Amino acid sequence: MTPPLSATHKGPLVNDESPTDKASLSSRRALLKAGTLVLLLSTQQIARGASIVAVRVWPAQDYSRVTIESDTKLVTKHTFIETPPRLAVDIEGIDLNPQLKELVAKVRADDPNIAGIRVGQNSPGVVRMVMDLKHAARPQVFTLSPVAAYKHRLVFDLYPAQERDPLEALIAERLNDPKATVAQAPAPIDKPANAPLDPLGDLIAQRGEKPLQDRPTVAIAPPPAPLPPEAVAPVPAPVVIAVAPPPPAPVPAPPAPRPPAPAPAPARAPSAPAVARATDRLIIVALDPGHGGEDPGAVGPNGTREKDVVLRIAHLLRDRINSTTVGGNPMRAFLTRDADFFVPLGTRVEKARRVQADLFVSIHADAFTTPAAKGASVFALSERGASSSAARWLANKENESDLIGGMNVTSQDQHVQRALLDMSTTAQINDSLKLGNVLLGEIGGFAKLHKPRVEQAGFAVLKAPDIPSVLVETAFISNPDEEAKLRSSVYQNQLADALLRGITRYFAKNPPLARSRSV
Repeated sequence: MTPPLSATHKGPLVNDESPTDKASLSSRRALLKAGTLVLLLSTQQIARGASIVAVRVWPAQDYSRVTIESDTKLVTKHTFIETPPRLAVDIEGIDLNPQLKELVAKVRADDPNIAGIRVGQNSPGVVRMVMDLKHAARPQVFTLSPVAAYKHRLVFDLYPAQERDPLEALIAERLNDPKATVAQAPAPIDKPANAPLDPLGDLIAQRGEKPLQDRPTVAIAPPPAPLPPEAVAPVPAPVVIAVAPPPPAPVPAPPAPRPPAPAPAPARAPSAPAVARATDRLIIVALDPGHGGEDPGAVGPNGTREKDVVLRIAHLLRDRINSTTVGGNPMRAFLTRDADFFVPLGTRVEKARRVQADLFVSIHADAFTTPAAKGASVFALSERGASSSAARWLANKENESDLIGGMNVTSQDQHVQRALLDMSTTAQINDSLKLGNVLLGEIGGFAKLHKPRVEQAGFAVLKAPDIPSVLVETAFISNPDEEAKLRSSVYQNQLADALLRGITRYFAKNPPLARSRSV
């Protein structure tokens, strides 16, 4: 007898559902596993297919930088070989491409640190890059996350193993200046035990520094005439002249008398302080061209880069400072960067302190979100917050330079970090305001001012606790008319002249003190 339809249908229906459900579940699990596998493979493929966006080389005396920019983060292994000095780097997850090959041609013959770069496919998915160096080095390898217009960056900073002394380099540069008149150094003699600590004067004396006769002088008090050349040799060193006893007389001699020497004519004796003043006190002005290297600064509507304009103005001002004396004391400019390379904000401060700078002038070109803003400005540090919302906005923007320029935060020395965090003294800020007001007055003589007073805000680059420091915004590069001025050699020279007049006027009213700080 044939079973009822319902019974016939019920049995097979129940029996057929269970295998189907199991198959469906199994299928879903298989799809999930396959999806996971595809995702893993895709991740590996993305890593292997990383695209190189750009390669850049930034040569400088301080250090040379190589940057590889990519759309994803690159993974590397590197080894430094001492003999001959070279850095070998394996970049994983990429294949050799035209962008990487460009590195070979981007190394300049005058690069102070890199002799050449070689690249090749070391193995599938691994590119070997070798940087041949001109001397022993301290390489730093680090990555930077995307910021501003940049994607992921792989950075190689190659520092000379033997760091040059910036103060010694400054003195050597001065002695090699063709405008300077350098005479034969006198024979070395001992200083009195109570002579003030003056490492800068020691460096000058060791290298035969003499007063300049052919420099324009900003007079505080007219210096006495220099000795005739033939009379210079028998004159002792300046410090001793100031305290030397008169020729032997019938009085008790000092414990260690100096052998009698031909006494100079009485009329020539007053010249000694002039020699000491011109020899012992080199006035150093630290000039800080903003931005540089990976950090272009603000960019005008016609493509003018802030970092290029301010470096040009700094060079013009440097030449003027190096050709000027104040009250018989020669001046010398020290640049925190003299070429197109990046310098962290804290390092700029530390550089100025290492050369015992008497002033610090940071040179920038302003920018705003609208092109209507115009005029030059001068800023000093503030202990109590910004003097205006615009000053606060600008300080925050300038303080982002380290992120864009690419600072290796793990390598910053502790004293550099302290320089950034150390709030300057009230005296430093007061002196900075004096300098700023003088500079603002000089610039206002030929250019429009954005505001008629010195503004204040928390600029990291102005935090040297012992150096009067100002930041000069030369114009708004975001304004088309002022961008054209900044590109003009006429305006650049006017700015350099005005800044020099302001600096010399400041020193005329605030003569530099005797040096007592160590290098």
